[in-house]
Amino acid sequence: MAYRIKEAFYSLQGEGFHSGRPAIFCRFAHCNLWTGIEADRANAVCQFCDTDFVGTDGQNGGRFASAQALVTHLQRLWPAEPGAIAPFVVLTGGEPLLQVDATLIDAFHQQGFETAVETNGTQKAPPGIDWLCVSPKAGAPLIQDHGHELKLVYPQTELLPETLAGLQFDFFYLQPMADPEDPGPAGKTLLKQTLDYCLNHPQWRLSLQTHKLLGID
Repeated sequence: MAYRIKEAFYSLQGEGFHSGRPAIFCRFAHCNLWTGIEADRANAVCQFCDTDFVGTDGQNGGRFASAQALVTHLQRLWPAEPGAIAPFVVLTGGEPLLQVDATLIDAFHQQGFETAVETNGTQKAPPGIDWLCVSPKAGAPLIQDHGHELKLVYPQTELLPETLAGLQFDFFYLQPMADPEDPGPAGKTLLKQTLDYCLNHPQWRLSLQTHKLLGID
């Protein structure tokens, strides 16, 4: 199949378990919970997305006719250092599992990549993904209900953390929702609510968008 990529870049992971880890980010175009068009936000299932995933015109974006073509394209973004560790790629979106398939995961592994996927959980993940992070959204079906990391944007009044706490994940994270009335990586009020929940429910860990704090992609 062909793969549509909005952008790809090398940076530090800013959220969740791998926060601070160097990675290649590959952002797939299209999502099934919002068109990405601002005029459609009010009627979207996910109304708080802060990412541009429309089109293929971003940095290192484009259409790739095969899995190998995409992997070769992304290999160039990893720093070529003698004895460097295996390249780490984060497949994100949009919703990457609308396009990511077993063929692509196999192609990454054949070239020595470690793979991570960040998904909204509405699509079943193909086998072989090394790290699967699921970020469920209120009003959307949770099909992929197990993985390595569950990361819930908080608060979502119709999706409470306690309804997810029994799922089969190794790590549970709450990430404060950005507040348009209180600019910054997370509004102070929502950050305080998230902190309080984690302290009162120690199964949950705090995830911050540290890339925004650092001013990097």
